[in-house]
Formats: sequence, C-alpha cells, structure tokens
Amino acid sequence: MGVKGLNQLVKEHAPEAFKELTLKTLFGRKVAIDASMCLYQYLIAVRQQDGQQLTSEDGETTSHLLGMFYRTIRMVENGMKPMYVFDGKPPVLKGGELEKRMLRKAEAQSKLEELKETGTVEELLKHEKRTVRASRQQSEEAQKLLKLMGIPYMIAPSEAEAQCAALAKGGKVFAAASEDMDTLCYEPPFLLRHLTVAEARKMPIDQIEYLEALKGLGMDRLTFVDLCILLGCDYCETIKGVGPVTAYKLIKEHGSLENIVKWIEANPEKTKYKIPENWPWAEAKELFMNPEITQVTNAEDVSLKWEEPDVDGLVEFMVQQKGFNEDRIRSGAEKLKKSLKGGTQGRLDGFFTVVKLSPAKRAAEPKGKGKKKAKR
Repeated sequence: MGVKGLNQLVKEHAPEAFKELTLKTLFGRKVAIDASMCLYQYLIAVRQQDGQQLTSEDGETTSHLLGMFYRTIRMVENGMKPMYVFDGKPPVLKGGELEKRMLRKAEAQSKLEELKETGTVEELLKHEKRTVRASRQQSEEAQKLLKLMGIPYMIAPSEAEAQCAALAKGGKVFAAASEDMDTLCYEPPFLLRHLTVAEARKMPIDQIEYLEALKGLGMDRLTFVDLCILLGCDYCETIKGVGPVTAYKLIKEHGSLENIVKWIEANPEKTKYKIPENWPWAEAKELFMNPEITQVTNAEDVSLKWEEPDVDGLVEFMVQQKGFNEDRIRSGAEKLKKSLKGGTQGRLDGFFTVVKLSPAKRAAEPKGKGKKKAKR
C-alpha cells in the first residue's frame, strides 16, 4: 500500500527532490528492485488479446515469467544492472493489513463471479485486478528464472523495500526501486518509481532524492517517519479526518507524532480527531527505524554477481516446462548475454565530480573574454 499522499506532499514541498529519467540515463547503474511489486505489475499488465492472463498448457499462470524475462532484458540492454529483492516473513504488526487485503480479495472474487454472466469486459478486468496477488510458487518460479538468466537476487529477512534501501544506503547499488513510497522511511539515497513499467506505459521514471525530500519538507528522519505513520502505512490505520495537508500541518505545529497523540488525548473537547483504540504507532515507528534486514556494512556482506545466462536451462524451463516459444526465448537469452558482456563500461560521472554552485558563487566566477593561447 505504501504511504497515502506522501508522493504529492514531497512534490509540493520538495520539488528539487524529483527528477524524471529514462532507462538510458540509468546506464551503468546497479539498482535493487522490489520483486514482489514487479510480479504484481506483470500479473496485471501481461495479458493475452482477450484480456486474460498468459497460461501454460496445464493452465498455470505465466504472465509473471514473461514480464520478468523481457523487462529485465530491456533494462540490461540499456546498460543497467538490475538485482531483485523478494519479501521474507512479514512483520507481525502487518498482519492486520494483510487480513484486510485478503478480505478485499475475497469480496472482489465474489463480485467477479456475479459479473461473469452480465458484466462488461471493463468491469470484469477491474475486479479481476483486485484479486491478483503473487503466490509463493510464482515468487519461487521468478527466482528460478532470474538464476537461469544470471541476474542476482536475494530474499529479505522481512520487507523487500527495507532491504532494497539498505543495499542502496550501503553502497551496493545506486538506488532502490519500488512503487511504495514508504521505502523512503528506510533512507535510500535515491528511490526510483515506475522503473519496470515506464516504457510500456510511455511515462518517465521518477527519481526521488531522499535528502532533498527531507530538506524540502523541513524534517529529520524521525519526524519524517512520524509523518508517514500519520499519513497511513501498512502497519497501522490512520486517525480519522487526518489527510495529507492536515498531517503535515500537525507535524509542523507539534514537532512529533508523540506530541500530537498527547495533544489529542489531553484536549478531546478542543479537537475533532480521535486516536484509534490500541493504536500501535510506536511499534510502527520502531519497525521503520530498525527494520529486520541483512546488514550491508562491509563489502563482503552481500555479493552481487551478474553472470552469463544458462541458455539451455532457460529453454528447459521456459519452453519445455512453461510453453513459451523457443526461438523467442533463445533470442532473448542472446540479447541478455551480449548486453551483460558489453555492460562493463563505467559512467562518466564515476570519473568526474559535479559541483553545484550557488547563485552568488556563480555570479562571482570570472568571465573570460577569450581562450588563453596554449603554451608551445
């Protein structure tokens, strides 16, 4: 789910934190991608002409595999080095949100059955998307595919976005890629959104710089996490009546979520806000501040290697087991092999440091009237 309204708040108060990129501008960059989010996107987006998910001859869904195969190749062709992080065991505090999702899925499934006789194609697709969740089997199939492709991946101890952020913060990758804005709570230097769907949807990749976001919002990490909890996250419900504008205003006025809670509880007659019963905001804050992750403090903590794809293994898995076209799989594997071999060139900004000058310093720079003659 992420954090409700955070993207718009950051855009409004910290526009300098945002940049629009294309895949080509990520040439030479290593990026940690939230795999669970990708699988969900592929299960929704990769469809047959009649709108149904791709399936093998025995009826197993294969949309996630085709999406993972071709989108990963596309990234590598553009000189990027993707790696994927899969969710581990969800925090106990997230159980309530997961239960709500299961209920929504059941409701959508029930409505879908009703619409099969009388509903339009658009109505059917709308409700079907609400029932989509990547299963454990689909995650394991995606991991097998990535291994055969030579693309590194890891299974996080808990939340994938927290591990992606840790890899970026520890210098193993340039950025964390996820659609969930709560990734920013874990301090990645950069967050990339829409990375895996940008080209298909003809939209830019959003790059959000963490420190610029905090600067624009006028907050430190503790206050920023408080804001995210107040906006609404996966770990606890929101305070009824508190939307993004109000949440930002309250944080600015009271300085912390703890102070806001104390103020509301001490002044029930002066405010319309009511704290939910047994509201676990403090536990949610602890999960954001100290997530369960594989530590990335030394070079040997996490090993990321991009290797030559196992073409025969890909044909065995994708063609013989899953029913994809052999020529297309072999062609994709050759593109991957070629791109991985040719992707060793570094970025120019790895050799040069770009210094941002303030307007005052820029104005003080001497303006030469002509080039000096070179000494012979």
